Amino acid sequence: MRTVTKRELHQQTAAVLDQVTDTEDVVVTERATPRWRISRVRDSDTGLARFEREGRYTPPAAEPAPWPTRPGGPTYTQAEADAMLDEMRGDH
Repeated sequence: MRTVTKRELHQQTAAVLDQVTDTEDVVVTERATPRWRISRVRDSDTGLARFEREGRYTPPAAEPAPWPTRPGGPTYTQAEADAMLDEMRGDH
């Protein structure tokens, strides 16, 4: 995200507005504090599209990863599982 000062916006308005794109906003600062955001107007801009542009949402992949053929992780014997359950219950 590009940042410009209020003075730069005032003195070079056209150049700053040229930097605004569909995917990149420009933040205007005043005394080193971000105060305003300049972005393009999008007629069909939905909330989800705005979140995606801001990096707050990632759409699902077109080709999702395949399901595993068997669950991963450690395997335990019956005795090990019973011991863990007893420990969790406090019956040790």
